[in-house]
Amino acid sequence: MYKIVASDLDGTLLTPEHKIAPFTKDVLNQLHHQDKAFIFATGRHHIDVADMREQLGIPAYMITSNGARVHNSKGEVIYKQDLEPSVVRDIVAMAKQDPELNIHIYRNDDWLLNTDCEYLKDFHETFQYQLFDVDNPPLEGIAKVFFIRDDQDHEKMVEWEERFNAAFGQQTNVVFSTPWCLEVMDANVSKGHALEAVAKEKGYELKDCLAFGDGMNDVEMLSMAGKGVIMETAHDRVKQALPGHEIIGPCSEEAVAHYLANNLL
Repeated sequence: MYKIVASDLDGTLLTPEHKIAPFTKDVLNQLHHQDKAFIFATGRHHIDVADMREQLGIPAYMITSNGARVHNSKGEVIYKQDLEPSVVRDIVAMAKQDPELNIHIYRNDDWLLNTDCEYLKDFHETFQYQLFDVDNPPLEGIAKVFFIRDDQDHEKMVEWEERFNAAFGQQTNVVFSTPWCLEVMDANVSKGHALEAVAKEKGYELKDCLAFGDGMNDVEMLSMAGKGVIMETAHDRVKQALPGHEIIGPCSEEAVAHYLANNLL
């Protein structure tokens, strides 16, 4: 029925410890051997995801930085869309006025951060950030800029969502990947449009795709795919944006893998 399976990672495919669990790994390998394509579709950086793909051991495509980068199974870039340099400059200039914001930048092969955050090492085994100067930020090759507050205050991040939308209008796509992580990409970037491009390259259409996600950055993908499935732990804004979509269990119970085992294998 479905030829392509696309899944978000954190909060969806990965365990709460941000790992690919053994049962999930086994199910995805079975999918591969039954000639169904698996696609990582995540806000994470492509180098980070490439490490996971190596652990998984199947030739999966990678939609990363929420669709700003797409790599094929050989690791070759088949799509990229950067933020305009002037937008990057102005976003950082705005955000640096708030000392509570941690400013992250994904630039080509680099992850840049304006301040040290030790807890982030729990999310990434080998891929680590470098520090950058907010008064002289990099402007070229920027896939996305994103922001996290240490206190994870969602309402204060909503205020920044409104500010960025007001300032940059049609130039950007501003979305939450988690309630405490606000991400900014070029307006033409989304996981849904990236999934459409991958499906076409493989000779399929969106109707042939099954997608899983839990964040506002997944909404386009979940709505555009032939079937979009929402995690039980998804933010209420996701469920409100996609009424009628099927909801499955949490990532702590490997709900994606169980759904695939029961319905696709």
